[in-house]
Amino acid sequence: MDYVAALVPPVVMAAFFIGLVVTMVKSQGGPNKGKEDAAVDAALARAEAARQTPAAESA
Repeated sequence: MDYVAALVPPVVMAAFFIGLVVTMVKSQGGPNKGKEDAAVDAALARAEAARQTPAAESA
C-alpha cells in the first residue's frame, strides 16, 4: 500500500495541472478578447516606456 500513498500526490497534481491548462485554453478568445488584448498591449507599452525613460534622461 505504500506505492498507493506515493502515487496519489503526483496524480492529484497532474490532474490539477491538466484542469488548469484546459481552463486556460477554453478561456482564450470570446467576447472579452479585444479588451484583454488591449490591456496587455497597454501594459507592454507602459513597461517599454519605463525602460526607455532612464536612457533618455541620461543622454
